[in-house]
Amino acid sequence: MDKQGSGAGKRRVLRAGARWQDLRLYQKSDVLYQLTYIFCERFLPKYGDRTVDQMVQAARSCKQNIVEGSEDGKTSTEMELKLLNVARASNNELREDYKDFINTHNLLLWTPDHPRYQKMQDFTRQHNSPDDYLPLAPKWSCEEFANTALTLCYQVDAMLNRYLKNLEERFVTEGGIKERMYAARTGYRKEQDDKMTSLIRENCELKQQLATLQAAYDDLKQRALNAYNDQKARIVELENKLNLNDNR
Repeated sequence: MDKQGSGAGKRRVLRAGARWQDLRLYQKSDVLYQLTYIFCERFLPKYGDRTVDQMVQAARSCKQNIVEGSEDGKTSTEMELKLLNVARASNNELREDYKDFINTHNLLLWTPDHPRYQKMQDFTRQHNSPDDYLPLAPKWSCEEFANTALTLCYQVDAMLNRYLKNLEERFVTEGGIKERMYAARTGYRKEQDDKMTSLIRENCELKQQLATLQAAYDDLKQRALNAYNDQKARIVELENKLNLNDNR
């Protein structure tokens, strides 16, 4: 790639970022959404309970706002921050619903002293694909299910907090799209000015080289002409001598 192309590559207007499909926080939020749907189907009334819609919508809102925020973040860090905060709020709402379910159904909230707590923590930290959870979901009791989903809520919240902090720091250093557009434009203008300055300097150098070569050519031409005239004069001189000897 030429210098201009490589320079243009450094002046990004659209912010480079990870694909939302590759974000672990998205993957975990997708797991949480699918598990929440199954949880509501298994353990909550199918009709007459608004909690079902609230939990499913909260889980979906978290997942979808991560997607939308990641896409909008290519042009607007401000919008990405806003949408990810919405995702965090939805996740926290879902977390409270699972806690309420545990409390209202007199279930045991698993804490670090629970014999299965650490195993659950390790499993949920290491697995981010629905395929790792869906075969287990029909077998879990409501207590196992609620504690697993609650743990995922805490993990998603922690991951969103870290991601938001990184975005805020990046916004401070890189600015929003207006700053990136200004930097791209001024960077392009500076590149063109530098290129023009370089071309003018090269043109002056070429003029000097041309003048030097022209002087050398003129000198060589004159020397060749002088040599030619000297040689011609000697030929005439020799011809005169030969004619004189013949006349004798």
